[in-house]
Amino acid sequence: MNWAHMIDELAAGQPLSESEAETLFAVVFDGGLPDLELGGLLTLLERRQMTQHELVGVLAALSTRVFQITAPDTQWRPVLMPSYSAMREQPNLLPLLAISLQRLGIPVLVHGMLSGEHGVASAYIFREMGIMPCASLAQAQQELLAGHLAFVPTGALAPALADLLALRVRLGGGTQARVLARLADPFNGNALQLIPAEHGQERMMLKSLLYDVEKSALLFETRDGDPVVDARCRPGIELVRDGMTRQLFDAEVTPRCAHPLPAAHDLKSTAQWINGVLEGRIPMPVPIANQFACCLYGSGYAQDLNQAKAIAAVETGSLAAV
Repeated sequence: MNWAHMIDELAAGQPLSESEAETLFAVVFDGGLPDLELGGLLTLLERRQMTQHELVGVLAALSTRVFQITAPDTQWRPVLMPSYSAMREQPNLLPLLAISLQRLGIPVLVHGMLSGEHGVASAYIFREMGIMPCASLAQAQQELLAGHLAFVPTGALAPALADLLALRVRLGGGTQARVLARLADPFNGNALQLIPAEHGQERMMLKSLLYDVEKSALLFETRDGDPVVDARCRPGIELVRDGMTRQLFDAEVTPRCAHPLPAAHDLKSTAQWINGVLEGRIPMPVPIANQFACCLYGSGYAQDLNQAKAIAAVETGSLAAV
């Protein structure tokens, strides 16, 4: 393949076909593109939104380079949470949602980088709460089979993706790499994926993509790209499944009054606050309780959304969650 010619076409605004995108990114993920051409390609892609056909092709290349995990033999879908926030304006409450689901016996796998760029990484909070990252996929498999929550570093889940994310730190930007990371699926379509979008246009693109690749996912908007909704003001939450969308919660217009949240960049106070919620001393923010209900329904733990809301109200001690 003539990389210079392809980069010239991209620079001229010519989109790639699905097969061209798959072939190109297979080479990118395998480290076969020279550094100069790779930097030019990634810079070009940062300046334009990838087409749906391109994304389908890129995901096809990525899917064969994400190590697979067998879902535990339960009647519920595992919940898959990507943790790749670039700019954190709020405290990282991903561990709160993950642990709340795991305590009900729902398999939960979180994957992400071991360090945070502009905030407290999930790995830091999990460590503070006594949950260490898995050193390998085999360990993650054992944790899930034992009914425990598993946090898998990107490097153990998909080394090629970890390399791409590391490169974006050097080059700046990285929107496309973060989108790809959120879509990485070690369960081969058998999990409920939490897919955050950073704006409305990206949400519509991701929805169309999820239709094409037949994923089951909760789709919603978050300003910082976290897989947990805004704790003060809930966005709309959609369940995408079998090529159809169901609106589970509408977006709130104004923030709700809630218990004060911990500081966004304070590791210890965030971990202590999450423990307070898990122990029932601090009320769970209603938007997160709503997302908890969505996960119960989407994973199959609850038969319908009303039952999921009732369970969430009991588990969080908040009738407002209904």
